[in-house]
Amino acid sequence: MIQALRGTRDILPEEVGYWQLIEATVREILGRAVYQEIRAPIFEQTALFERGIGEATDVVGKEMYTFKSKGGSKSITLRPEGTAGVVRAYIQNKLNAQGGVQRLWYTGPMFRYERPQAGRQRQFHQVGLELIGCSAPRADAEVIALATDILKALNLKNLELAINSVGNGSDRANYREALVNYLEPYKEDLDEDSKDRLTRNPLRILDSKDPKTQEIAQNAPKIIDSLGTESKKHFDTVLQLLTDLDIKYQIDHCLVRGLDYYTHTAFEIKSNDLGAQATVCGGGRYDGLVKELGGADTQAVGWAIGMERLVILLQKLSSSQPVNSPDLYIVSRGGAAEAQSLLLAQKLRSAGLGGELDLSGSAFGKQFKRADRSGAVACLVLGDAEAENKTANLKWLASGEQKAIAQSSLLEMTDELKAKISELKNS
Repeated sequence: MIQALRGTRDILPEEVGYWQLIEATVREILGRAVYQEIRAPIFEQTALFERGIGEATDVVGKEMYTFKSKGGSKSITLRPEGTAGVVRAYIQNKLNAQGGVQRLWYTGPMFRYERPQAGRQRQFHQVGLELIGCSAPRADAEVIALATDILKALNLKNLELAINSVGNGSDRANYREALVNYLEPYKEDLDEDSKDRLTRNPLRILDSKDPKTQEIAQNAPKIIDSLGTESKKHFDTVLQLLTDLDIKYQIDHCLVRGLDYYTHTAFEIKSNDLGAQATVCGGGRYDGLVKELGGADTQAVGWAIGMERLVILLQKLSSSQPVNSPDLYIVSRGGAAEAQSLLLAQKLRSAGLGGELDLSGSAFGKQFKRADRSGAVACLVLGDAEAENKTANLKWLASGEQKAIAQSSLLEMTDELKAKISELKNS
Protein backbone atom coordinates (compact mmCIF):
# COMPACT_ATOMS: atom_id res chain seq x y z
CA MET A 1 0.00 0.00 0.00
CA ILE A 2 1.35 3.43 -0.95
CA GLN A 3 1.34 5.77 2.05
CA ALA A 4 1.95 9.48 2.57
CA LEU A 5 5.61 10.44 2.87
CA ARG A 6 7.12 10.94 6.32
CA GLY A 7 6.62 14.50 7.46
CA THR A 8 3.41 14.94 5.49
CA ARG A 9 -0.12 14.20 6.62
CA ASP A 10 -3.65 14.12 5.30
CA ILE A 11 -6.01 16.75 6.66
CA LEU A 12 -9.22 14.78 6.93
CA PRO A 13 -12.77 16.18 6.78
CA GLU A 14 -13.28 16.00 10.56
CA GLU A 15 -10.31 18.37 11.01
CA VAL A 16 -10.86 20.67 8.05
CA GLY A 17 -13.48 22.67 9.97
CA TYR A 18 -10.72 24.06 12.20
CA TRP A 19 -8.68 25.10 9.17
CA GLN A 20 -11.68 26.83 7.61
CA LEU A 21 -12.40 28.62 10.89
CA ILE A 22 -8.83 29.96 11.05
CA GLU A 23 -8.81 31.02 7.40
CA ALA A 24 -12.19 32.75 7.70
CA THR A 25 -11.07 34.58 10.86
CA VAL A 26 -7.82 35.73 9.22
CA ARG A 27 -9.62 36.85 6.09
CA GLU A 28 -12.17 38.86 8.07
CA ILE A 29 -9.73 40.59 10.44
CA LEU A 30 -7.09 41.37 7.84
CA GLY A 31 -9.79 42.45 5.40
CA ARG A 32 -11.01 45.04 7.89
CA ALA A 33 -7.43 46.36 8.07
CA VAL A 34 -7.35 46.50 4.24
CA TYR A 35 -4.65 43.85 3.72
CA GLN A 36 -4.79 42.30 0.24
CA GLU A 37 -4.24 38.59 -0.37
CA ILE A 38 -1.28 37.62 -2.59
CA ARG A 39 -0.54 34.16 -3.97
CA ALA A 40 3.09 33.45 -4.84
CA PRO A 41 4.49 30.21 -6.37
CA ILE A 42 5.26 27.25 -4.11
CA PHE A 43 8.73 26.87 -5.66
CA GLU A 44 11.27 29.55 -6.52
CA GLN A 45 14.86 29.85 -7.67
CA THR A 46 17.14 28.65 -4.87
CA ALA A 47 19.10 31.91 -4.98
CA LEU A 48 16.04 33.75 -3.65
CA PHE A 49 16.26 31.94 -0.33
CA GLU A 50 20.06 31.84 -0.19
CA ARG A 51 20.20 35.62 -0.54
CA GLY A 52 17.01 36.39 1.34
CA ILE A 53 17.17 34.04 4.33
CA GLY A 54 20.97 33.74 4.58
CA GLU A 55 23.30 30.90 3.60
CA ALA A 56 24.53 30.57 7.20
CA THR A 57 21.07 29.73 8.53
CA ASP A 58 19.92 26.20 9.33
CA VAL A 59 16.99 26.65 6.95
CA VAL A 60 19.23 27.18 3.92
CA GLY A 61 22.09 24.97 5.08
CA LYS A 62 20.14 21.91 6.22
CA GLU A 63 16.40 22.08 5.68
CA MET A 64 15.52 23.15 2.13
CA TYR A 65 14.11 20.83 -0.53
CA THR A 66 16.25 21.75 -3.54
CA PHE A 67 16.40 20.13 -6.99
CA LYS A 68 17.46 20.87 -10.56
CA SER A 69 15.02 21.99 -13.23
CA LYS A 70 14.22 19.49 -16.01
CA GLY A 71 16.78 21.10 -18.27
CA GLY A 72 19.30 21.19 -15.44
CA SER A 73 20.01 24.89 -15.87
CA LYS A 74 18.32 26.16 -12.69
CA SER A 75 18.37 25.21 -9.04
CA ILE A 76 14.83 25.21 -7.67
CA THR A 77 13.64 25.10 -4.05
CA LEU A 78 10.26 24.41 -2.49
CA ARG A 79 9.59 27.49 -0.41
CA PRO A 80 10.64 27.05 3.25
CA GLU A 81 8.90 30.29 4.28
CA GLY A 82 6.67 32.93 2.70
CA THR A 83 8.32 36.33 3.10
CA ALA A 84 11.06 36.00 0.48
CA GLY A 85 8.58 34.99 -2.22
CA VAL A 86 6.23 37.86 -1.39
CA VAL A 87 9.11 40.35 -1.51
CA ARG A 88 10.25 38.90 -4.84
CA ALA A 89 6.71 39.36 -6.18
CA TYR A 90 6.62 42.91 -4.78
CA ILE A 91 9.80 43.80 -6.67
CA GLN A 92 9.10 41.93 -9.90
CA ASN A 93 5.57 43.28 -10.27
CA LYS A 94 6.57 46.83 -9.26
CA LEU A 95 3.98 47.03 -6.51
CA ASN A 96 5.89 50.00 -5.11
CA ALA A 97 4.81 51.97 -8.19
CA GLN A 98 1.28 52.06 -6.76
CA GLY A 99 2.63 54.36 -4.07
CA GLY A 100 2.26 54.23 -0.32
CA VAL A 101 2.40 51.18 1.91
CA GLN A 102 1.62 47.71 0.57
CA ARG A 103 -0.36 45.58 3.03
CA LEU A 104 -0.27 41.95 1.88
CA TRP A 105 -1.17 38.56 3.33
CA TYR A 106 -0.89 34.98 2.13
CA THR A 107 -1.56 31.41 3.14
CA GLY A 108 -0.29 28.06 1.89
CA PRO A 109 2.14 25.17 2.33
CA MET A 110 5.85 25.51 3.16
CA PHE A 111 8.53 22.80 3.15
CA ARG A 112 11.46 22.08 5.45
CA TYR A 113 13.41 18.89 6.04
CA GLU A 114 13.01 18.57 9.80
CA ARG A 115 12.35 15.75 12.26
CA PRO A 116 8.57 15.38 12.25
CA GLN A 117 6.73 15.87 15.54
CA ALA A 118 3.43 17.24 16.79
CA GLY A 119 2.93 20.68 15.25
CA ARG A 120 6.01 20.38 13.02
CA GLN A 121 5.83 18.61 9.67
CA ARG A 122 8.04 18.63 6.59
CA GLN A 123 5.11 20.03 4.66
CA PHE A 124 3.51 22.59 6.94
CA HIS A 125 1.18 25.53 6.43
CA GLN A 126 1.37 29.17 7.35
CA VAL A 127 -0.71 32.28 7.14
CA GLY A 128 1.49 35.34 6.88
CA LEU A 129 1.29 39.11 6.70
CA GLU A 130 3.73 41.62 5.19
CA LEU A 131 3.56 45.41 5.58
CA ILE A 132 6.02 46.81 3.05
CA GLY A 133 7.07 50.42 2.69
CA CYS A 134 6.98 51.86 6.21
CA SER A 135 9.76 52.36 8.76
CA ALA A 136 7.57 53.77 11.54
CA PRO A 137 7.29 51.91 14.86
CA ARG A 138 3.51 52.16 14.41
CA ALA A 139 3.82 49.57 11.62
CA ASP A 140 5.47 47.11 14.03
CA ALA A 141 2.72 47.71 16.57
CA GLU A 142 -0.02 47.35 13.94
CA VAL A 143 1.09 43.92 12.74
CA ILE A 144 1.52 42.64 16.31
CA ALA A 145 -1.93 43.97 17.18
CA LEU A 146 -3.48 42.20 14.18
CA ALA A 147 -1.85 38.89 15.12
CA THR A 148 -3.18 39.35 18.64
CA ASP A 149 -6.66 40.13 17.29
CA ILE A 150 -6.69 36.93 15.22
CA LEU A 151 -5.64 34.72 18.13
CA LYS A 152 -8.12 36.37 20.48
CA ALA A 153 -10.93 35.99 17.94
CA LEU A 154 -10.17 32.25 17.95
CA ASN A 155 -10.64 32.30 21.76
CA LEU A 156 -7.08 31.21 22.49
CA LYS A 157 -5.87 31.59 26.06
CA ASN A 158 -2.52 31.53 27.88
CA LEU A 159 -0.71 33.47 25.15
CA GLU A 160 2.52 35.38 25.77
CA LEU A 161 4.15 37.97 23.52
CA ALA A 162 7.95 37.81 23.68
CA ILE A 163 9.76 40.70 22.01
CA ASN A 164 13.30 41.90 21.44
CA SER A 165 15.27 44.20 19.17
CA VAL A 166 18.12 42.88 17.02
CA GLY A 167 19.00 46.43 15.92
CA ASN A 168 20.49 47.39 12.57
CA GLY A 169 23.60 46.06 10.85
CA SER A 170 25.97 48.25 12.83
CA ASP A 171 24.33 47.31 16.14
CA ARG A 172 24.60 43.60 15.35
CA ALA A 173 28.26 43.89 14.33
CA ASN A 174 29.05 45.44 17.72
CA TYR A 175 26.98 42.86 19.53
CA ARG A 176 28.46 39.95 17.57
CA GLU A 177 31.93 40.88 18.79
CA ALA A 178 30.77 41.13 22.42
CA LEU A 179 28.85 37.85 22.18
CA VAL A 180 31.75 35.89 20.63
CA ASN A 181 34.12 37.23 23.29
CA TYR A 182 31.70 36.01 25.96
CA LEU A 183 31.11 32.57 24.41
CA GLU A 184 34.68 31.65 23.45
CA PRO A 185 35.63 30.44 26.96
CA TYR A 186 32.54 28.18 26.95
CA LYS A 187 33.15 26.76 23.48
CA GLU A 188 33.67 23.16 24.61
CA ASP A 189 30.46 23.24 26.63
CA LEU A 190 28.29 24.31 23.71
CA ASP A 191 26.25 21.82 21.66
CA GLU A 192 27.74 20.85 18.29
CA ASP A 193 25.51 23.13 16.23
CA SER A 194 26.39 26.10 18.44
CA LYS A 195 30.12 25.38 18.14
CA ASP A 196 29.70 25.64 14.37
CA ARG A 197 27.60 28.80 14.69
CA LEU A 198 30.23 30.51 16.83
CA THR A 199 32.13 31.55 13.73
CA ARG A 200 29.34 31.54 11.12
CA ASN A 201 26.28 32.96 12.87
CA PRO A 202 26.82 33.46 16.62
CA LEU A 203 23.49 35.22 17.28
CA ARG A 204 21.71 31.95 16.45
CA ILE A 205 23.35 30.36 19.50
CA LEU A 206 20.91 32.39 21.61
CA ASP A 207 18.10 30.43 19.92
CA SER A 208 19.56 27.01 20.77
CA LYS A 209 17.24 24.46 22.37
CA ASP A 210 20.11 22.63 24.07
CA PRO A 211 19.70 23.00 27.88
CA LYS A 212 23.42 23.50 28.60
CA THR A 213 23.78 26.08 25.83
CA GLN A 214 20.64 27.85 27.03
CA GLU A 215 22.12 28.03 30.54
CA ILE A 216 25.31 29.61 29.17
CA ALA A 217 23.34 32.04 26.99
CA GLN A 218 21.33 33.33 29.94
CA ASN A 219 24.34 35.30 31.18
CA ALA A 220 25.49 36.47 27.74
CA PRO A 221 25.65 40.19 26.96
CA LYS A 222 22.25 41.57 25.95
CA ILE A 223 21.83 42.86 22.42
CA ILE A 224 19.70 45.71 23.75
CA ASP A 225 22.86 47.11 25.36
CA SER A 226 24.50 47.33 21.92
CA LEU A 227 21.69 49.28 20.27
CA GLY A 228 22.46 52.71 18.87
CA THR A 229 20.36 55.75 19.71
CA GLU A 230 17.95 55.41 16.77
CA SER A 231 17.48 51.67 17.26
CA LYS A 232 16.82 52.12 20.95
CA LYS A 233 14.30 54.90 20.22
CA HIS A 234 12.50 52.68 17.68
CA PHE A 235 12.23 49.79 20.15
CA ASP A 236 11.10 52.00 23.03
CA THR A 237 8.39 53.49 20.83
CA VAL A 238 7.14 50.06 19.80
CA LEU A 239 6.91 49.02 23.45
CA GLN A 240 5.03 52.18 24.37
CA LEU A 241 2.56 51.67 21.52
CA LEU A 242 1.93 48.08 22.69
CA THR A 243 1.30 49.42 26.18
CA ASP A 244 -1.14 51.98 24.75
CA LEU A 245 -2.94 49.12 22.96
CA ASP A 246 -3.08 47.15 26.23
CA ILE A 247 -1.01 44.35 24.70
CA LYS A 248 1.14 42.76 27.40
CA TYR A 249 4.67 41.68 26.51
CA GLN A 250 7.89 40.31 27.95
CA ILE A 251 11.32 41.37 26.66
CA ASP A 252 13.26 38.21 25.77
CA HIS A 253 16.95 39.09 25.40
CA CYS A 254 17.67 35.70 23.73
CA LEU A 255 15.01 36.11 21.05
CA VAL A 256 16.71 36.58 17.67
CA ARG A 257 14.52 34.50 15.29
CA GLY A 258 16.05 32.03 12.85
CA LEU A 259 16.38 34.03 9.64
CA ASP A 260 19.13 36.50 8.76
CA TYR A 261 16.87 39.18 7.27
CA TYR A 262 15.47 40.43 10.60
CA THR A 263 16.31 43.97 11.80
CA HIS A 264 15.08 45.92 14.80
CA THR A 265 11.89 44.36 16.20
CA ALA A 266 11.70 40.57 16.54
CA PHE A 267 8.79 38.89 18.30
CA GLU A 268 7.03 35.60 18.99
CA ILE A 269 3.61 34.80 20.40
CA LYS A 270 3.71 31.59 22.40
CA SER A 271 1.11 29.37 24.01
CA ASN A 272 1.59 27.68 27.36
CA ASP A 273 -0.85 25.01 26.15
CA LEU A 274 1.46 23.69 23.40
CA GLY A 275 4.39 22.17 25.29
CA ALA A 276 7.80 22.19 23.59
CA GLN A 277 6.58 23.59 20.25
CA ALA A 278 5.15 26.68 21.93
CA THR A 279 5.50 29.35 19.24
CA VAL A 280 2.26 30.05 17.39
CA CYS A 281 3.28 33.27 15.60
CA GLY A 282 6.69 34.72 14.83
CA GLY A 283 7.89 37.73 12.95
CA GLY A 284 9.60 41.08 12.96
CA ARG A 285 11.06 43.87 10.88
CA TYR A 286 13.24 43.18 7.81
CA ASP A 287 14.34 46.56 6.50
CA GLY A 288 17.14 45.29 4.24
CA LEU A 289 15.44 42.41 2.45
CA VAL A 290 13.83 44.30 -0.44
CA LYS A 291 17.16 45.91 -1.33
CA GLU A 292 19.02 42.60 -0.89
CA LEU A 293 16.72 40.99 -3.45
CA GLY A 294 17.20 43.75 -6.04
CA GLY A 295 14.59 46.33 -5.12
CA ALA A 296 14.86 49.85 -3.78
CA ASP A 297 15.82 50.46 -0.16
CA THR A 298 12.44 49.69 1.44
CA GLN A 299 11.49 49.04 5.04
CA ALA A 300 9.07 46.25 5.96
CA VAL A 301 7.66 44.21 8.83
CA GLY A 302 5.60 41.04 9.01
CA TRP A 303 4.80 37.73 10.68
CA ALA A 304 3.72 34.15 10.05
CA ILE A 305 1.35 31.93 12.02
CA GLY A 306 1.80 28.15 11.96
CA MET A 307 -1.52 26.59 11.01
CA GLU A 308 -0.81 23.09 12.36
CA ARG A 309 0.05 24.39 15.82
CA LEU A 310 -3.00 26.62 15.81
CA VAL A 311 -5.22 23.66 14.95
CA ILE A 312 -3.69 21.63 17.80
CA LEU A 313 -4.50 24.48 20.17
CA LEU A 314 -8.08 24.78 18.96
CA GLN A 315 -8.58 21.03 19.31
CA LYS A 316 -7.25 21.11 22.88
CA LEU A 317 -9.34 24.07 23.95
CA SER A 318 -12.58 23.32 22.13
CA SER A 319 -15.11 20.77 23.41
CA SER A 320 -16.60 20.44 19.93
CA GLN A 321 -15.18 20.85 16.47
CA PRO A 322 -16.51 23.24 13.84
CA VAL A 323 -18.94 21.25 11.73
CA ASN A 324 -20.18 21.99 8.24
CA SER A 325 -23.66 20.70 9.04
CA PRO A 326 -26.49 20.95 6.52
CA ASP A 327 -29.61 23.03 7.02
CA LEU A 328 -31.77 20.27 5.60
CA TYR A 329 -31.28 16.51 5.27
CA ILE A 330 -33.26 15.08 2.34
CA VAL A 331 -34.60 11.55 2.69
CA SER A 332 -36.22 9.70 -0.22
CA ARG A 333 -37.17 6.18 -1.24
CA GLY A 334 -38.63 4.93 -4.53
CA GLY A 335 -37.70 5.71 -8.12
CA ALA A 336 -39.88 8.80 -8.65
CA ALA A 337 -39.20 10.18 -5.16
CA GLU A 338 -35.43 9.79 -5.55
CA ALA A 339 -35.47 11.62 -8.89
CA GLN A 340 -37.59 14.45 -7.46
CA SER A 341 -35.40 14.71 -4.33
CA LEU A 342 -32.31 15.36 -6.44
CA LEU A 343 -34.06 18.11 -8.37
CA LEU A 344 -35.46 19.62 -5.15
CA ALA A 345 -32.06 19.50 -3.43
CA GLN A 346 -30.39 21.39 -6.27
CA LYS A 347 -33.10 24.06 -6.33
CA LEU A 348 -32.90 24.57 -2.56
CA ARG A 349 -29.09 24.81 -2.71
CA SER A 350 -29.37 27.40 -5.48
CA ALA A 351 -31.69 29.37 -3.22
CA GLY A 352 -29.02 29.45 -0.51
CA LEU A 353 -30.01 26.55 1.74
CA GLY A 354 -27.53 23.86 2.66
CA GLY A 355 -28.99 20.48 1.78
CA GLU A 356 -27.50 17.00 2.15
CA LEU A 357 -29.16 14.42 -0.08
CA ASP A 358 -29.18 10.84 1.20
CA LEU A 359 -28.17 8.74 -1.81
CA SER A 360 -28.36 5.33 -0.15
CA GLY A 361 -31.92 4.31 -1.11
CA SER A 362 -32.00 2.36 2.15
CA ALA A 363 -34.97 2.00 4.48
CA PHE A 364 -36.43 5.21 5.90
CA GLY A 365 -35.36 4.26 9.45
CA LYS A 366 -31.69 4.11 8.48
CA GLN A 367 -31.93 7.38 6.57
CA PHE A 368 -33.57 9.09 9.57
CA LYS A 369 -30.70 7.95 11.81
CA ARG A 370 -28.21 9.51 9.40
CA ALA A 371 -30.31 12.69 9.37
CA ASP A 372 -30.02 12.89 13.18
CA ARG A 373 -26.23 12.39 13.02
CA SER A 374 -25.78 14.98 10.25
CA GLY A 375 -26.44 17.96 12.49
CA ALA A 376 -29.24 19.17 10.23
CA VAL A 377 -32.06 21.19 11.76
CA ALA A 378 -34.80 19.81 9.54
CA CYS A 379 -35.48 16.84 7.32
CA LEU A 380 -37.37 16.67 4.01
CA VAL A 381 -39.01 13.32 3.34
CA LEU A 382 -40.19 12.06 -0.07
CA GLY A 383 -41.79 8.69 -0.60
CA ASP A 384 -44.08 7.28 -3.26
CA ALA A 385 -47.10 9.28 -2.04
CA GLU A 386 -45.16 12.54 -1.90
CA ALA A 387 -43.73 11.92 -5.37
CA GLU A 388 -47.21 11.38 -6.78
CA ASN A 389 -48.58 14.54 -5.12
CA LYS A 390 -45.43 16.65 -5.75
CA THR A 391 -45.11 17.34 -2.01
CA ALA A 392 -42.48 16.79 0.70
CA ASN A 393 -42.83 16.24 4.42
CA LEU A 394 -40.87 18.92 6.33
CA LYS A 395 -39.84 17.52 9.71
CA TRP A 396 -38.13 19.63 12.41
CA LEU A 397 -35.77 17.14 14.00
CA ALA A 398 -35.55 18.59 17.52
CA SER A 399 -39.32 18.80 18.11
CA GLY A 400 -40.54 16.09 15.74
CA GLU A 401 -43.09 18.52 14.32
CA GLN A 402 -43.80 17.86 10.64
CA LYS A 403 -46.20 18.81 7.86
CA ALA A 404 -46.68 18.17 4.16
CA ILE A 405 -45.76 21.08 1.87
CA ALA A 406 -46.00 21.36 -1.88
CA GLN A 407 -42.53 21.26 -3.43
CA SER A 408 -43.25 24.49 -5.30
CA SER A 409 -44.23 26.19 -2.03
CA LEU A 410 -40.96 25.07 -0.41
CA LEU A 411 -39.06 26.99 -3.05
CA GLU A 412 -41.17 30.09 -2.40
CA MET A 413 -40.57 30.04 1.37
CA THR A 414 -36.77 29.73 1.42
CA ASP A 415 -36.32 33.04 3.28
CA GLU A 416 -38.72 31.87 5.99
CA LEU A 417 -36.87 28.54 6.23
CA LYS A 418 -33.47 30.24 6.45
CA ALA A 419 -34.67 32.46 9.31
CA LYS A 420 -36.11 29.58 11.32
CA ILE A 421 -33.08 27.33 10.70
CA SER A 422 -30.72 30.11 11.78
CA GLU A 423 -32.78 30.70 14.91
CA LEU A 424 -32.73 26.99 15.84
CA LYS A 425 -29.01 26.59 15.10
CA ASN A 426 -28.17 29.51 17.38
CA SER A 427 -30.55 28.58 20.19
